[in-house]
Amino acid sequence: MRLGYTLMTEQVSPPDLVRHAARAEEVGFDFEVMSDHYFPWLDEQGHAGYAWSMLGAVTQVTRRVELMTYVTCPTKRYHPAVVAQKAATVQLLSDGRFTLGVGSGENLNEHVVGGGWPSVDVRHEMLVEALEIINGLFDGGYVNHRGQHFSVESAKLWDLPEVRVPIAAAVSGPASIAKLAPLVDHMVAVEPNADLVQQWSGAGSRGERKIGQMPISFDRDREAAVRRAHEQFRWFGGGWKVNSELPGTAGFAAASQFVRPEDVAESIPCGDDVSAIVEAAAEWREAGFTDLALIQIGGDTQEEFLTWAADELLPALAES
Repeated sequence: MRLGYTLMTEQVSPPDLVRHAARAEEVGFDFEVMSDHYFPWLDEQGHAGYAWSMLGAVTQVTRRVELMTYVTCPTKRYHPAVVAQKAATVQLLSDGRFTLGVGSGENLNEHVVGGGWPSVDVRHEMLVEALEIINGLFDGGYVNHRGQHFSVESAKLWDLPEVRVPIAAAVSGPASIAKLAPLVDHMVAVEPNADLVQQWSGAGSRGERKIGQMPISFDRDREAAVRRAHEQFRWFGGGWKVNSELPGTAGFAAASQFVRPEDVAESIPCGDDVSAIVEAAAEWREAGFTDLALIQIGGDTQEEFLTWAADELLPALAES
C-alpha cells in the first residue's frame, strides 16, 4: 500500500501549502492529494485557497511524487470542459504525475454559484455526463455535446499531454460504482470498506488503484492532539450523506455541537503512538486499498509532523 500526504486547502494558507508539498516529497511520501474547496468545513480551519493555482505551484516545487485532486466536483462551480483543460495543463506541468480525482460534490462548496443543490440522483447524473465530456476531450479532437445538464460547443484541448490524465472517482456504494467505474480509471473512498473494493474490481474500470484517506492528529502531547482534532475535525464522523448536504460552516458547527473530544479520539488516532496509526492503516490495507493518503490535522503542525513522519511514522508503516 502506497502512502500519501494530504495537502488540505482548508487548514493552511496557499504559500504554506506549497512549502509543505515540497517537504512531504523530501521526507518520502509516495503521492500527494489536494482538496478542492471554496469553504473550510468549520470556521476554526480558517482557509480555502484555490486548489488549481496551488497545484500549478506544487508541480514546480516537486519532481517525484504523484499529484491528485481529492476531489474536484466537475458539475456546479466548474464546467466539465474547463475541468478537462485544467487537468490537462497540470498533467503537462507535472510531467505526467497528475490524477484527476472527481466526485459529486458538497453543498458547502458548490452553493456559491447560486444554482441550487440538486438531489443525489441528479448529482450522479450530472457527474456521469461530465465524465463523458471530460473523456471526450482527453481523447483529442473537437467535442460537441447537447445533454440533459451540459452543453459543449466545438471544444478542443489544444495542449494535450502525452500521458493521458487518469481519472479517479469517489464512490459510496453499488449504485455509484455501477455508474462511474466504466468511465474512470481508479476508485476513491473515505472508509476502509472491503465490499466497495470487491464491487469495484468487477465493475469495468480502466485501472486498479483504490485510494483512501485517513485523518490523524499527531502531537507529542496527546491531550493537545485530541483538542485540535475535536476543534477542527469533529464534522468528519457525520458521514457522506450529511456532509454533502450542509450549506455552510455554521451548519457543520451545529451538526457537530454534541460531538465530544473523546468521541473524536475513538475514530481518529491522536498523539505520537506510531502503533495506533499502523493499526488503523492496516484496516485499509486489509480491505484491499492500494493507496492511503494521511491527513495531519492542524495547519500549524505540519512541519513537526513531516519531520516525525520521516523519522518514525513512514519507517514503521513500511515495515508493517
